[in-house]
Amino acid sequence: MSSLLLPLFLVIVASLFLGSFGLGMKYMNPLPWEAWWLIHSVVGMLLFPIIWATIAVPDLIAVIAAAPLNVKATAMLFGFLWGIGGMLFGVSVRYVGVSITYGIVMGLAGAAGSLIPLAQMDGAANNPAIPFVIAGVLVMLAGVAICGVAGARRERAEINSTARANSGAAKSVRTGLAIAVTSGVLSSLINVGFSSAAPIADAAVRAGAVTRNSALAAWVVVLIGATLMNAGFAMFRLWRNRTWGSFATPGSGKAYRWAVVSALLWFGSLGIYGQGAALMGNIGPVIGWPMLLGLSLIASNGLGFFTGEWKNAPGPLRLMMGGIVVLIVACAIIGYANFLSTKSRAPQSVRIDPKAEARCWS
Repeated sequence: MSSLLLPLFLVIVASLFLGSFGLGMKYMNPLPWEAWWLIHSVVGMLLFPIIWATIAVPDLIAVIAAAPLNVKATAMLFGFLWGIGGMLFGVSVRYVGVSITYGIVMGLAGAAGSLIPLAQMDGAANNPAIPFVIAGVLVMLAGVAICGVAGARRERAEINSTARANSGAAKSVRTGLAIAVTSGVLSSLINVGFSSAAPIADAAVRAGAVTRNSALAAWVVVLIGATLMNAGFAMFRLWRNRTWGSFATPGSGKAYRWAVVSALLWFGSLGIYGQGAALMGNIGPVIGWPMLLGLSLIASNGLGFFTGEWKNAPGPLRLMMGGIVVLIVACAIIGYANFLSTKSRAPQSVRIDPKAEARCWS
């Protein structure tokens, strides 16, 4: 039973972190976006992952160095492409708000990020969990679509109530939606990169890492590519806009704190999700990823409610609650898929080093 509940518990905790990190984007001022994002990306995509992985994985540098070059290059490439999506996520929030951005990005990223590793998985056709995974992803897309419509109606009500229903505002919304869709497609690739970096996690286990911590080594490689994109683009914006001096802006302490906190929440979600996915075995990225994003969407909408995003919008709020119910049903279906996968999984299919586990608990 613990082999079933612990991975699900870790994914739930990770989803709370992921659903919360976007709150920090509301507190960028007085820093410009590029300064805030540089701090966020360096801390969350580079420093925190390396520190955590160094603590949890023996001989981390040797493990990564020994991994096949093509595996590292592929993982970093997917991380770089995801970095474009992550950068666009931050831009989209400024156009259309947290709720709509989360809805579109999480829906597209959840579906593609689950189905692509599924298509790459050996023996998928013989796994009894697969039909339930596909059904769960489809139901989740329906729930995300409902939440997205609710968010769009809320935004429309805000525009009308503040007399901003003009061509410029409408153009901004359309631009934001286009950016969010592009972000969603690219954002799925971080999980594809994580799945493709499985040989690095296997090497971490052989080096003595506990199974659930082995994913941290894979994340370090994937996020090197992500950092190159995000930090590189932020520095380009700082140079183009001549805003390097903004780091010394008076009263920016709160923005600094939120940049760091949101970075810790963001990678905390990926690190904990990776632990849960590792315990699920080879199917972990297929099952865990859509659950992570679906539950995080529920968490983000909850935060949006408490921070006033749904104020004076009772109709859209009711629609959003209906979408959340659908998302919960989707997560239940995917959870059942994990149950079937656990029952059918052969012992050798789980990447476990008994000596490493014994050292962990001794």
